[in-house]
Amino acid sequence: MRVCIAEKPSVAKDIAKILGAKDRKDGYFEGNGYQVTWTFGHLCTLKEPHDYNLLWKEWHLEDLPIIPAHFGIKLIDNKGVQKQFNIIKKLISQCEEVVNCGDAGQEGELIQRWVLLKAQCKVPVKRLWISSLTEQALKEGFHNLKDATFYDNLYAAGSARAIGDWLLGINATRVFTKKFAVNKTLLSIGRVQTPTLAMIVSRQKEIDSFVVEEYWELKTLYKNTEFNADISRLKTEEKAKNGLIYLEKFPFEIIASEKKEGKEKNPRLFDLTSLQVEANKKYGFSADHTLKLAQNLYENKFITYPRVDTTYLSDDLYPKIPGILKSMKYYEKYTKPLLNMAINKTKNVFDNEKITDHHAIIPTEILPQHLSIDEKRIYDLIAKRFIAVFYPECIVSNTLVTAKVGEIPFKVTGKQILDYGWKTIYLQEINNEKTSEEFIMPDFQPGETGSHEPFIHQGKTTPPKYYTEASLLRAMETAGKQVEDEDMREALKDNGIGRPSTRANIIETLFRRKYILKKRKNIIATQTGLDLINTIENDLLKSPELTGEWEHKLRLIEKGNYELEVFKKELINMVTQLTNEVKNSNYKRISIQETVTYSKNKKVSTTKKETVKIENLLCPKCKNQMLLKGKQAYGCNDFNNCNFRVPFTFCNKKLTLKQISDLVTKGKTSKIKGFKITNENPYSEGFICLNSNYELELHPQL
Repeated sequence: MRVCIAEKPSVAKDIAKILGAKDRKDGYFEGNGYQVTWTFGHLCTLKEPHDYNLLWKEWHLEDLPIIPAHFGIKLIDNKGVQKQFNIIKKLISQCEEVVNCGDAGQEGELIQRWVLLKAQCKVPVKRLWISSLTEQALKEGFHNLKDATFYDNLYAAGSARAIGDWLLGINATRVFTKKFAVNKTLLSIGRVQTPTLAMIVSRQKEIDSFVVEEYWELKTLYKNTEFNADISRLKTEEKAKNGLIYLEKFPFEIIASEKKEGKEKNPRLFDLTSLQVEANKKYGFSADHTLKLAQNLYENKFITYPRVDTTYLSDDLYPKIPGILKSMKYYEKYTKPLLNMAINKTKNVFDNEKITDHHAIIPTEILPQHLSIDEKRIYDLIAKRFIAVFYPECIVSNTLVTAKVGEIPFKVTGKQILDYGWKTIYLQEINNEKTSEEFIMPDFQPGETGSHEPFIHQGKTTPPKYYTEASLLRAMETAGKQVEDEDMREALKDNGIGRPSTRANIIETLFRRKYILKKRKNIIATQTGLDLINTIENDLLKSPELTGEWEHKLRLIEKGNYELEVFKKELINMVTQLTNEVKNSNYKRISIQETVTYSKNKKVSTTKKETVKIENLLCPKCKNQMLLKGKQAYGCNDFNNCNFRVPFTFCNKKLTLKQISDLVTKGKTSKIKGFKITNENPYSEGFICLNSNYELELHPQL
């Protein structure tokens, strides 16, 4: 008897149908020499600290770091899980061979290997490796089963990831919580979530510290075409006015007009991250929502495996492309031109060297039916992208016109689309979102002159943009580097933080922990998130680049180029050093501060705002004592020696708890209006700040 273990019941049902295992039993299907059973995702997990030592159940700084001599696994404490595991264990003990039919990826391999390990499997194991759940893919997969040892490196990488997350998560969370948390606040630290939060906080600090500056630019209208002065921005209005006077003295003269034909490359096929980015940009979908929709489409056999990190197809898929295109009945007006000619086989689409576990996300030959509105949107993105990559490139004419007025150079650029090529697929979207991208200019001749209408454009510099889920996913993928070029993005993938399949969950975890919140599409760090990152001194915990290096080592393990034991030793050394550093660091308290949150469907959900507890804050002057509330002020618990105090009222203005909290934690408030003007205070609005002596001062500007 051959036992097949799928990752969920629905997949087991499909496999059983293909294999002829028609008899439904308790927890498995049977027939034709096969028994097809299933897990429910993770049945096993790494043991918890108290499973190694009962004393480790309590959180004590003196017990840290917690480093088990050997890592073990256990069943998840759930009756349904235990029942299904016992069924699997019994089937394995009576069979001749096991076929691992788990999800074809690192996590799927780990899930199944742990079950086989816990069940003490002694028989040979084969591996089913497929990229879609269609009948044809399943039949081909069972025809090409491989020995399970072929995937030992994949299992090693999954084990290394799980152990690394356990070591860092358990020890860092405990040491930071015990050292810095107020009351029952949990300060969650993670190998991926903490550098992700650090990127958000860093961007927020850039925005908060950004100083807006005014600037002036010289422009002119000639033949209803706006030309820009090809000089640096002017810093003062006076210089701009002088420039305008100068321009009015001279005629406009064309120096050169140059047209060049160019090509706009086809977009790449989707990997999971680029699909999540596109869905967020176009529909505002969260990364988690997009992943769930794609997973549903995959399980219904409409698309291939979605949890992938490549935008390429393998060479062996090339002969199947016409069949897939022909099956896409809803897109016949786009596929018909392709089917009338030979499909191009280019390195931008087909490249075996760029394939790891799976190929890019594409439609299957199964015509989708009964989709929800959101599922239709995700399928439409995938289907159109699949068609677009086989269309010709978009041909454009780029025009550059240079000119001068007196001695001041001017220029203007324009673009005209000569052949839409692949953009034909997106013509409706292009028309709906018509911008100044295509600008057809008059015919300018070198040497021509004429009158013009110069004017001044006044503008202001803008701060960096807040992260959205789209831009945050890109930053996670490239370890914090802002990259637009597709080739460069591919090159940086090995050093990204997290995996495509886990990034959505990381972002959701930061929301759940109340470290971040969403305002429209913008992701904002909460005060708790800011405080946590400000408290972490070790760069390894919060640096995307350094975390990316660890991710790179995990990929090397997967390829067989790095040893699991070496990786574990490095992790243990890092965790030990980190734990000792934090245990000996300065004492500062952090609490969770709830606020208005913004749900993924853009509706505002207000949770009850927790009152700011000033008494939970550390004195900013001595940094040793907590604050106490007096009759007229909050002051240091050791006031006789420290003398720090914040009065309830300052310059005849009663301060809110938030303003007092900002003074204590940030050294300044936000802008406050309504101060009473007196001989001592000439300002009606401004910022209250702590000076070098930790005394309050009012500043009209910062």
